[in-house]
Amino acid sequence: MDIDNTIDMIERGTLEIISHDELKEKLQKDSPVAYIGYEPSGKVHLGHAITVKKMIDLQKAGFKIKILLADLHAYLNEKGTLEEIKEIADYMRKCFLAFGLSEETEFILGSSFQTSEEYTCKIYQLALSTTLARAKRSMAQITRHETDHRVAEVIYPLMQVIDMLFLDVDVALGGMEQRKIHMLARENLPKVGSSVPVIIHTPLLHGTDGSEKMSSSKENFIAIDDSPETIKKKIKNSFCPAGEVEGNPIIEIAKHFIYDHKDTMLIERPPKFGGNLELSYNELLESYKDGKLHPLDLKNTVTNELIEILEPVRNYFE
Repeated sequence: MDIDNTIDMIERGTLEIISHDELKEKLQKDSPVAYIGYEPSGKVHLGHAITVKKMIDLQKAGFKIKILLADLHAYLNEKGTLEEIKEIADYMRKCFLAFGLSEETEFILGSSFQTSEEYTCKIYQLALSTTLARAKRSMAQITRHETDHRVAEVIYPLMQVIDMLFLDVDVALGGMEQRKIHMLARENLPKVGSSVPVIIHTPLLHGTDGSEKMSSSKENFIAIDDSPETIKKKIKNSFCPAGEVEGNPIIEIAKHFIYDHKDTMLIERPPKFGGNLELSYNELLESYKDGKLHPLDLKNTVTNELIEILEPVRNYFE
């Protein structure tokens, strides 16, 4: 694969890359490192899967993949006891492998290096050059507390920045809620003796209830190891307003998980309801906006497609 095709593959389905020129430079390295961190909490769902899919692309592009299972971050964000969090971390590792990351993927528990003397000194060093306001802003979309803020909220982003130094990161990937922390990293890593990583952001998936973000804590998710019956029930009850495509989670699932590997999607309907439709993504949007495609027909098709896509994950856990 030539470098332009590689860049195109990496860029597909992303919202931004900072920057393309730097990414080309990183691709010239021997075994460049791409990293993402996850708080081990709840079930692994389609929101996680969007980023895992992009890590698979980076793996295909020649990157060594490091997945940080950020147990101490999860603890600081009140996601459970350390023992509970470590159990979930092992479940997440299995889910990511089942979803398609290769066995060569390096899974790293945050507590395996985040309590060392050298790491702690780097945190102190970064704390001296980071304002309290900037640290708090970077956590606005991540913290569990909107008003009664904890000191942990300003430690969390500093740790995430220093993680990139310790993991020798060339590319840092995350959803758009991570943007402020990633920009904090690009500005401050040179101050602690580290190179600047390329940043790649992927879209956030709306929750099945129509809220801004799919989240296990909000119970508005489809887990990648859900049973076919559960997937069918969750999609049937999902927010999917007729004629509306913006913020529609069922449209988003079709875009990110069905149209990413096929050009058209077959909508099967009885003749009395107009018969079958075979639609490209743009045709799907137009048909839905124009009222030519009923929400129930869209839901039924996406249900069947998603059940098939997630079958390897279910088989992995059997």
